[in-house]
Amino acid sequence: MKQRMSVITLGVADVVRATAFYQSMGWHVDVSIDTEDDQIRFFQAGDTIVSLWNRAKLAADGGVVDGGGWGGVTLGYNVDSPEEVDEILAAAKAAGGTITRPGGKMFWGGYSGVFVDPDGHPWEVAHNPAWTVHEDGSVTLS
Repeated sequence: MKQRMSVITLGVADVVRATAFYQSMGWHVDVSIDTEDDQIRFFQAGDTIVSLWNRAKLAADGGVVDGGGWGGVTLGYNVDSPEEVDEILAAAKAAGGTITRPGGKMFWGGYSGVFVDPDGHPWEVAHNPAWTVHEDGSVTLS
């Protein structure tokens, strides 16, 4: 297995509501699947695909029990400056997210804050001066 990730699927309570949140953050749906029994949305996010799918169906598909709590994962979004961190956090709040940690200086030398989307998925928005954010949004550890 190569060291990469292709798709991140977020389990959500309501696909339409979750889609509206991410669209409010400036994302656009690239592929939408709607059947009588199901809905899923796909966003092209750089070289990764982020999808939104019903949380219960996602758990059943993965053969796991959904305890309903935080799953031990925080998503990350790196930006070019501390000011951009604060701008993204403000946009998340305006879109219906919750700021759980406002932007601030970090022990590792950067600046970051955290918002949680309406389904409880935490996102750390960070500026790390030691990393490079490329024009296409990809990030390298230098």
